[in-house]
Amino acid sequence: MKNDFKGNKHALPAKPCAVCGRTMTWRKAWAKNWAEVLYCSDACRARKKHHGAAP
Repeated sequence: MKNDFKGNKHALPAKPCAVCGRTMTWRKAWAKNWAEVLYCSDACRARKKHHGAAP
């Protein structure tokens, strides 16, 4: 299957990580659950209890 993405990442949605605030850019793997994506990494997901982020 050919990938037609031409590299215009500025057009993709983005939001901050709930723990560290790093900007996360939309990924195809998150297409079905983008609204539920809260953390940029497994490390931030593990630290969520220490920062009071919503589960």
